[in-house]
Amino acid sequence: MDMKPLRPLLAINPMAKYLSLNILAVFFLLTGCNNVPYGNNPQAGKYYNIRGFKMYCEIYGSGKPLLMIHGNNGSISTFKGSIPYFAEKYKVIIADSRAQGKSRDDKDSLSFEMMADDYAALLDSLHIDSAYVIGWSDGGINGLLLAMRHPDKVKMLASSGANLWPDSTAIDPKEWKEEKTTYNKSKGIVNKSIKARNERKLFLLDWDQPHIALALLHKIQCPVLVIGGDHDIIRQQHTQLIYRNIPKANLWIVPHSGHGTLFEHRRKFNSNIDGFFSNPYQSANKY
Repeated sequence: MDMKPLRPLLAINPMAKYLSLNILAVFFLLTGCNNVPYGNNPQAGKYYNIRGFKMYCEIYGSGKPLLMIHGNNGSISTFKGSIPYFAEKYKVIIADSRAQGKSRDDKDSLSFEMMADDYAALLDSLHIDSAYVIGWSDGGINGLLLAMRHPDKVKMLASSGANLWPDSTAIDPKEWKEEKTTYNKSKGIVNKSIKARNERKLFLLDWDQPHIALALLHKIQCPVLVIGGDHDIIRQQHTQLIYRNIPKANLWIVPHSGHGTLFEHRRKFNSNIDGFFSNPYQSANKY
């Protein structure tokens, strides 16, 4: 394993270690930049026929193409605090991932590889050869796989809160045990409604996946900013492992942050990623 030294870490004003998704939603509404209905904006949105389903996508701004990828059971609105910032200088492309948001997909199977291929196909549909990419949580995993499976599609990648495998060496043991309890209780239950089956499919996605070997990270040739909170549900050692196995990687462990780096430290999240994208990769820098 390439044991590269850790880059110096940035200091950020303290916040609580963890914020629940509901608290994050309220926090974000209070700190959001505008009232644009991201995720439900007919002026910016369109459906694209992508690999057997209709993928809903919205586009904002102009300039260099920038693809944003949300997390599990999320949607375009996840990035409502980042879209207006980046749309000032980028063409921001943001879609609802397969089986999430408005991108309905009632099939039984779902995988990160499938979704990474969806995003490559979306860029093809938009006639975009390559793009900058920001992925958070499951979107961070999708970003890594997109860079592995379709290296020509990714100029630079910022991946926040990603993991390579689904066990307690990657995920906080307490959180993993809670998910295991949920999994055990749900075994044998027949989900009759389409909504319940879809929710089960999304739960199993994170329970059973991903399965990314460290050697595969060596194939990523684009510069990558690997991001994690210092109190993330993804263990810090695991985030560092991802960083150390990507040839052109920088590491940013966000102080006083849980998993929701893009919510809890929105301004720093946006400005630091923009700074990373705006400068050539260096073997050692401020991150």
